[in-house]
Order: sequence, then C-alpha cells, then structure tokens
Amino acid sequence: MSQEKVTPEILRRKKEKGEKITALTAYDYPTAVCLNESGIDVILVGDSLGMVVLGYSNTLRVTMDNMLDHCRAVARGNSTALLVADMPFLSCTVSVAEAVRNAGRMIQDGEMEAVKVEGGSDMAETISAIVRAGIPVMGHIGFTPQQMLKYGRKRVQGKDRPSVEKLLGDALSVEKAGAFAIVLECLTEACAKEITEKLTIPTIGIGSGIYCDGQILVTSDMLGLYESGSFKHVKRYADFATMMKAAFKEYIREVREGKFPGKEHTFQ
Repeated sequence: MSQEKVTPEILRRKKEKGEKITALTAYDYPTAVCLNESGIDVILVGDSLGMVVLGYSNTLRVTMDNMLDHCRAVARGNSTALLVADMPFLSCTVSVAEAVRNAGRMIQDGEMEAVKVEGGSDMAETISAIVRAGIPVMGHIGFTPQQMLKYGRKRVQGKDRPSVEKLLGDALSVEKAGAFAIVLECLTEACAKEITEKLTIPTIGIGSGIYCDGQILVTSDMLGLYESGSFKHVKRYADFATMMKAAFKEYIREVREGKFPGKEHTFQ
C-alpha cells in the first residue's frame, strides 16, 4: 500500500496524536528517491548545501539559483514526503514584497511545497505575508546559520530564563504569523520542551533534545559522508566516507592490475 502524501495538516495531526515527525535534508535526485522510499515525513532542501555540496564554509554564499537547481532535482525523486526549501540569505530580508516573490519562485520554479524562514518576531510580518500568498511556511529559531556574522557559530540557547522567554516569544510570534511548524536549533532540552508544550504547531528539533515533536538532521552528517568531527547533536548512522574510499581504492587497484573490466563486463 502506498504511503499517504504528507501535508502540513498531517504534521499537525501527528503532533495532536503524539506521533513523532521525521525529517532529513536532500540536495539531489538519488538521495530524494532513497528518502522517499524509506518513508520520511519531510525532506528539507537546506541551504546547508552550501557546505556539504558546494564546499563553502557557511550558508551565506548560497543563492536562489543554487537552491532552485537542487530543489528541482529533489522534487523529481519524491512522491510522498512534504518538500520544504530553505529561503537562502537575503532572499526574504530585503523587503516583504521580495520575500513573497522569492517564496513563490520556490513553489513555481523549484517545485517545492513549503518554504523555511529563519528568524523569530522580527520575521513575523514576512512570514504572514508569505502565508497570505498561499505558501506554507516552516519557521526556524534558536541558532540561525544565516545570522552567524552577527551572533557567531553554533551556540546553545535557552540557558537562562530571559533567553527562554525571548525564544518562547519568538516561537509564539512565528505561530501567530501562520507558520505550520517550527525548527528549534541548538536549544537546551528544557527550553525546547517548554516551547513544544506551549505551541499548537509542531516543533522539529535539531540539537534541542527529545521533547520536540520531531527531529531533523543534515543527511550528510548522519551518514558520515565527511570524516571531520561532527557536532554533539549528530548521531552517525553509517560511515559512508570510509566505505566510499574503500570502493574507490579497490576500483583503482583492479584497473591498474588489469582485473577490471573482466569478461563479464565486456561486450563480445
């Protein structure tokens, strides 16, 4: 039996039933196919592609054109997961009107079904305008990579009461603006738990503990595609870097020794 197509409403019902939401990133067709066939709820085409695909040191150089190319590739490999695209740096902060136009490009040109907008109370007006245009929005508070020049690299938030109150206010503003879900990145577990209990929309955690309504990781991190050290919140479910290098070395050896191609790989 085919899996039901995931929509924002289905995610809301999952929260109501206490069913955990699963989300991972994808940037290409084959990864999207594998995620789709595995039964993932949400596929995020993240601006993390700047680092894990394009080799940049952060997300700030990722453009709308970069995102749209990868969005279309992912869309061709998916049939059931909810497709969400990150709004890249400057795509929705110059003006509200430009934000709506760029979000529309993600839907029309990128074949996405929702967009993700970083920011809390400061982005509520923009989120509301995008939602009014008929585009579902996922929020994102806590550590927000696009503001790293302002706040620095990853740091845990929600360690004291003023910080918790600020984050809770941001989350409630995002919910009131019409977002259907919100990512909580690098919050203390207690802070994420309080926000999750106060919101009616689902929370999706990354580095924010077990009490969120769902979880998301960068797929390249959880697959161990890079051998460099990972963040504390990342669990490696595989070691693709080691497997790939072993396969490459075996291929190189067989070619050099004349063992590949064999007769079974050769047309007569």
